[in-house]
Amino acid sequence: MKKLCTVFLILCLTLSLAACSGTASGTSSTSKPESPSSGTSQADTSKAEDASSETSSTQSLTSTTESSESTPEPTEAPAPAESQTNPISRDGYKLQKVVVLSRHNIRSPMSGKGSALDTLTPHDWFEWSSSPSQLSLRGGVLETENGQFFRKWLESEGLIPENYQPTEDEVRFYANSKQRTIATSNYFKAGFLPTSNLQVESHMEFDTMDPVFTPQLTFASDEYKEAAKAQMTELFADKIASLADNYELLSDVIDIEESDDWKSGKFTGFRTDDTELILEEGKEPGCTGSIKTGCSVSDALVLQYYEADDEKAAFGKDLTFDQWKAISEIKDVYGDLLFTAPLVATNVAHPLLQEIASELDYENRVFTFLCGHDSNVGSVLSALGVEEYDLPNAIENKTPIGCKVVFSRWKDENGEDYISVDLVYQTTEQLRETPLLDLSNTPNVFPVTLKGLEAKAPGLYKAADLENRLQEALAAYDKLVQDYSPASENSENSEANGSTAENAGDSSSAEIISFPAENTGDNSLPAAA
Repeated sequence: MKKLCTVFLILCLTLSLAACSGTASGTSSTSKPESPSSGTSQADTSKAEDASSETSSTQSLTSTTESSESTPEPTEAPAPAESQTNPISRDGYKLQKVVVLSRHNIRSPMSGKGSALDTLTPHDWFEWSSSPSQLSLRGGVLETENGQFFRKWLESEGLIPENYQPTEDEVRFYANSKQRTIATSNYFKAGFLPTSNLQVESHMEFDTMDPVFTPQLTFASDEYKEAAKAQMTELFADKIASLADNYELLSDVIDIEESDDWKSGKFTGFRTDDTELILEEGKEPGCTGSIKTGCSVSDALVLQYYEADDEKAAFGKDLTFDQWKAISEIKDVYGDLLFTAPLVATNVAHPLLQEIASELDYENRVFTFLCGHDSNVGSVLSALGVEEYDLPNAIENKTPIGCKVVFSRWKDENGEDYISVDLVYQTTEQLRETPLLDLSNTPNVFPVTLKGLEAKAPGLYKAADLENRLQEALAAYDKLVQDYSPASENSENSEANGSTAENAGDSSSAEIISFPAENTGDNSLPAAA
């Protein structure tokens, strides 16, 4: 603030002197806002397990009413993303086409006034610019900037001309039919194709879920559910058990013991042993217990942090960057639990994997934008065999709001084809400060590492290898149906060439597992998406 005031006073003095001398004067001054968050960025190669142990340590909370003269420790400020030219480019390769799978940008929380979010804290939440679950005004601005960055990048690569007027065959925008995904696509398109009248596709009734983007179990026999729940337990029971410090921090931030639910005895505290998983055909994987309640509160706080000033963001608490990561980790673990176990990811990601494979293979297509949710991004990456990762300069360490999985097809000087896979996302600072994006001030670009594939450069694979991986992921769904169908249905499915959900096993009842105690969590809060 002092820096901005100083710049303002200097500017005023300059203009005053110019006016007195009768000389017209033009002054240009650029001041990059300091990040209001704090903490250290993590290296690209850091693992999610390391992040869990680092961020779950709860630090003491201090009120923002302390002296404004206090100076934060240097180690608490995240390093800004380095300015680069074309960070998503590959030197020596010619860009051929791009397919993007995007999460929508900043939305309001999934529940509004009068929901459990209100009764779990005595504080008033941020006054959102949109109705519950819908894209916020900030989200629209940020997504327009994303579109402008991608336009400048593709123009610099020579893939598209300035003021590109594509045909519907050359460029495709396809969004889930929810408001936040359609709006995100339109804002991106406004920045990417500002002079084009190309329309965004949506295939279902407005504000409903398109089956292509719905992360639902299209097959769930009893045998499959048993195997899936065992795998989910093996992979995530320990991570849920490690959230005790995260829950303590979350409770302190929202002052839960002053809430109506606490005083009435409706809520008695977050636990790490009350998770129950629910698996049912035709529905998204679900759960009850503290992890679901904590996810909804964590999600609302993180969204509030992107939108509100420091004092309001944490209800008067002064949190470090690592503490914000610890709060976000609750919802990150929730998303991983439900959508990234390989048996689940193969199932729920199947329709989107088909779309991605088709778009990469479609000869006339130059650019494709598919817009869905964090569950889509997480499940697709898991189905493709992504290595564990923890994103730098982001409090959401897996699928940050507005993030994009970018598949780019390249050709080298010898005519060999390659495909790169990158996660592109706006840093926490960029989400809060909304600086303009261009080729010198870019979003973060994180090359994705896929298990078992040899990369020519970070995130860059032979096209044949990446395409084979996609086909393997698609075939894994067929094998899943074959392996877990009851014996009597196996032959029927085989005769019907049966990998379809209609021929799958009985799904009349949900499969529930505990970690391991009886559930006491509030099930009225919706999941984050």
